[in-house]
Amino acid sequence: MSRKRTRSRPPSGWLSAEQQRVWLAWMRVSLRLDYEIGRGLQEDSGLSLPDYHVLVALGSAPDGRVQLSELARTIGWERSRLSHHLQRMTVRGLVVRTPSTTDGRATDAVLTAAGREALDGAAPAHVEHVRRLFFGTLADDDLPVLAELLERVYSGVLEHGTLPPPPA
Repeated sequence: MSRKRTRSRPPSGWLSAEQQRVWLAWMRVSLRLDYEIGRGLQEDSGLSLPDYHVLVALGSAPDGRVQLSELARTIGWERSRLSHHLQRMTVRGLVVRTPSTTDGRATDAVLTAAGREALDGAAPAHVEHVRRLFFGTLADDDLPVLAELLERVYSGVLEHGTLPPPPA
């Protein structure tokens, strides 16, 4: 499906009125949703939203193991942020860092049994929060349209952003 994309640009260089409306709506949703999902995770499981991002990425990987650079690209973080966060998660026993099994110069993050238990324990309530807060006002036929639009925006972020893209 090919659509001609037209973008109006006010002479001043600011966003058009409709672009401003969409951008502010996105910011409100993004900021509030992160807060609510993070609060729910903290209350239900003691995990932060960043903890959950790391645990999900590791939990989805073969053997629960990923090289740090690949993990950072997967969750869209700078390597230094990931390193600091993994230190805190290691102290809590959720992950360990170990030499990579595939590259002697690299380090892997590995999901521990306690990390897997935390992820499995947090997932059901997290899914309910997501269903209620994100999908609760959407009809089933809204989902393909929203998915396509978000995927298009994400592609643009990857194309024009500064972080390396996630692994394929």
